[in-house]
Amino acid sequence: MRVLVYSDDASTREKVRLAIGRRPAADVPLVEIVECATQPAVIKQLDSGEIDVAVLDGEAVPAGGMGISRQAKDEVYDCPPICLIIGRRDDRWLADWSRADAVVAQPLDPMALAEAVAGLMRHRSASRISR
Repeated sequence: MRVLVYSDDASTREKVRLAIGRRPAADVPLVEIVECATQPAVIKQLDSGEIDVAVLDGEAVPAGGMGISRQAKDEVYDCPPICLIIGRRDDRWLADWSRADAVVAQPLDPMALAEAVAGLMRHRSASRISR
């Protein structure tokens, strides 16, 4: 499965990539990571239809992951499930506004992130099989 990782910060992308690993859970397929550092690159990848799950940094600048998530849910046909990384637990209401499918707060807990991504991968696989 292809997992998109978006952040303007290379170290955040690396932390996410390391947390997900090659397979975030034993019952999900191997992961191919696609990294993006800009909003146009994210939208291009999502529009391609080749992304299965997206992990977006809500604190990225100039385009935050929350806005990109909301835009993608409105505009991308068959939008993949989105995991949003938020800066503070109190930002949960903003994550709800963005229509993210999963939320993980900073500082990143690698186990929580891997579990969230694995759950979204399972959901994506099930939704594609049921068609």
